[in-house]
Amino acid sequence: MTLQFLVGAVVSGINIMIHAMVTVGAIGIARWAGLRHTAWPRLHLMAVMVATATALMIAHTLEILVWSLAYRIFKVAPAGSDLIYFAFVNYTTLGYGDITPVEAWRLTGPMTAMNGILMFGWSTAVLFEVLRKTLEHLAAIAAPDFSSEDRA
Repeated sequence: MTLQFLVGAVVSGINIMIHAMVTVGAIGIARWAGLRHTAWPRLHLMAVMVATATALMIAHTLEILVWSLAYRIFKVAPAGSDLIYFAFVNYTTLGYGDITPVEAWRLTGPMTAMNGILMFGWSTAVLFEVLRKTLEHLAAIAAPDFSSEDRA
């Protein structure tokens, strides 16, 4: 059990570092994009949000790949299992149950899910902050076809 917690903590720590790097990058890009004046504020807002969401989805995919690598190294699932699928199911808390961990590693599923929930919550906060800052910027520059009512 101790080894399971240790492996889960290390993989979660790696994923937190990945998410932190992507968050810093996404916020930097959003700030850069926010400094630009635009003739099409709604299109600008949409582009910033799509870019941010895409970056965060890439981060989640990398984090799932880290979990699947840990599953492979420690032989968490029965031989022949699709480890990427298994990691996706656990990370997203979907929990089909068609693949289950071997008895000695049964805590890795819930630990993966706990990590995924944390990362998804973090992503939601990042998306909201990028949206808020971009709307704030568009209002500040009095972008054409943009009113303070759009901030609601």
